[in-house]
This record gives sequence, structure tokens and C-alpha cells, in this order.
Amino acid sequence: MAENMKSLSVNHPNTPSLFYRKHIEHLLYLLPAFIFVGVFLLYPVLYTIYVSFTRWDGLNPPEFIGFANYLQIAQEPVISTSISNTFIWVAASLFFPVGLGLLFAVFVNRIPFQGFFKAMFYFPYAISATSTAVIWTFMLTPTGVVNEMLEILNLGSLAKQWLLMPPWNTISMLAAFTWQTTGTNMILFLVGLQGLPIEPIEAAKLDGASGWQSFIYVTFPMLKPITMVVVTMAVVNSFKVFDLIWIMTQGGPFRSSETLAVTMYRESFVSFRLGFGASIANFLSIIVIIFSIVYLKSIFQKED
Repeated sequence: MAENMKSLSVNHPNTPSLFYRKHIEHLLYLLPAFIFVGVFLLYPVLYTIYVSFTRWDGLNPPEFIGFANYLQIAQEPVISTSISNTFIWVAASLFFPVGLGLLFAVFVNRIPFQGFFKAMFYFPYAISATSTAVIWTFMLTPTGVVNEMLEILNLGSLAKQWLLMPPWNTISMLAAFTWQTTGTNMILFLVGLQGLPIEPIEAAKLDGASGWQSFIYVTFPMLKPITMVVVTMAVVNSFKVFDLIWIMTQGGPFRSSETLAVTMYRESFVSFRLGFGASIANFLSIIVIIFSIVYLKSIFQKED
């Protein structure tokens, strides 16, 4: 055996160095990704956590104040309004964009000319949130398309200053958000529907199940993986929606339509309370992480 090891070392004198050199080469391929994640993800997260423990206006050096910013979150009246509006957005995004996306997917999956309807429903998502906000703001002005149509239909009494009257300002922005995001949910559900096996559905029909019963007890349970993806994306996006709200109302009037994302921006870059804004950002991140963990854990437990 000693002679075999000796002959191996003679034939491959640089085996250990060759082994380490190959591994170093592999790590070099991963190095750009590590640098990108570290610079553009990990560093901003850590720096935001640090800033949240300071009082900083962006000009003078940060002053460490401990947990004062986090305690202030519980004391600011506008924060409670922002939290309420944020959860209204989350609930509405699950009920409307996700619910309508599933409804449209089932509808489109059963009719001819699917390509046309896919493009029609998906087109709003191709428009940026900024453009969507500008379009809907123009439509919802006192002399905009919505009020003019109500006048034409002899429903002028229903005309309102939609973006200046709570809760209609939030409802109007949710309508714009639903119009923009329903299409992408529909596409995802269509992918799930078209990938389902046909045998269980046909077996349910042979057993006498109606179309509704077949969908509820057979089709929808098989859509659980894609539903999990759609719901998670919808919730995360609704928590962080900012540009549409800022352009349409800037959180007004009197900060009545602010969400946590808008409050974070206002406190950081309008009021120049960067430490307080960073604490709101971390608070929002914690809410999203907790929701994601609880939701995914419940889904996997049901699967088990």
C-alpha cells in the first residue's frame, strides 16, 4: 500500500494544489454575485439598522439615541393610520387583484382566442406604476372621465372629489392598483391551470360533480403551489407600494391615505428625520418577514 501511495504521489505530484486551485477558480466565478449581494443588499440593510438607532438629519453627524425611534413609532398618531391603511391594502390586494386574477384565469382558460384576452388583461401591468397613477389621477379629477360619465348616465349625485375625500381616496387608489396588477396574477394562475392533470377533473365530472364543485374540491386544491406564490407576491407588493400612492395623493389629504411605505419616505426625505424613517423601514420589514414565515409555515403544515 505504501508503494501504491508513493507511486500515486509520483504520478500526481501536484494533486493537492490542483484540487485547491480548481476550488479557487469556482469561487472566483461566484465572487461577483457575492460582491453584488453584499454591496447592494447586505450593506444597506445593516446601515439602515444602524441609522434607526440614531437621530440624523442627513447633514450633521448621526447621534446615537438607542431605541427612541422605535418607541416613537408607538406614540405617533399618524403611524396608527399608516398601519391601518397598510393592512387595508394587504386585504384588498388579496381580495381584488388575486381574486379577480383567478376568476379571469378560469374564464380565459375555457374560451377561444386566449392570446387576445391574455394580452388585454396583461397590458396594464406593462405600464409603469407612475404612468398608471398619472392616468388614474387624470380620470378621477373633479372634471375627469369618471365624473363626466356619471353626469352622462344621470348619476351626477355620485360624483365626488375622489382623491380628496377619505375613504374614497384609498378606494380610488386600490382601483388603480387592481387594474394594474390583476393581469399578472391571471397569467400565473393560467400557468397553473394549464399544467394540471386532466384525469382528476374528468373523474369528478363522471362522479356527477358540477362545474363549481369540480373547481372547489378538485381544481383549486391542485392550484395550491401557484396560489402560494401569487399570494406571497401580492402581500409583499401591497406592503411596499409607494409610487402609485405618492403620485395620486402623496398620502393626503392630511396624511389620511398614507401607508407605512409612504410614511417612511415622508419622514426620511421630506421631514429629514432619517433615523425615524429607518426605524419605520425596519418595522415594515419585520411585519413582512413575520407574515411570510407564518403564511408559508401554515401552508407547509397543511401539506404535511
